[in-house]
Amino acid sequence: MPEEEATPQNPAEATPPHEDPNGPPPLTPEEEVMLEQQMREVRVEDLLTQTVASVLNLSARRILKEDEVDLDQARIGIDAVRALVALLPPEVEEAVREPLSQVQMLYAQRAGAPEAEEGAPASPGQPPQAAPEPPKPKGPGLWTPGRD
Repeated sequence: MPEEEATPQNPAEATPPHEDPNGPPPLTPEEEVMLEQQMREVRVEDLLTQTVASVLNLSARRILKEDEVDLDQARIGIDAVRALVALLPPEVEEAVREPLSQVQMLYAQRAGAPEAEEGAPASPGQPPQAAPEPPKPKGPGLWTPGRD
């Protein structure tokens, strides 16, 4: 009786060890060349700018979207943007400051804190003022640097 070839029962065993069966398909040589070229050209400031915009938008979402409210996550996002903003190119830093301020205000309002921005406490002896209406989103929804 001839011996049968052993076939793996687990599909992961049939995949070469360097490929993830659930991951994206391997890159073609042309795609690898294009990716390498993009990596040569990308600047860290560009990646930081994209990251800051994404984190700021996600932080606002964690404050405003009723079924996704997570103030701890929003606070972490705000702190991250505040830490990164000084590393951005000056024109991007300037463009980020207003949206960051708005998200901080929204956070303070949602958290019920008597402070508005940058952790400045309300003046002692003065009654708390009514919180202003949250800013209305501009444009199609997501904020991007350089777009008001």
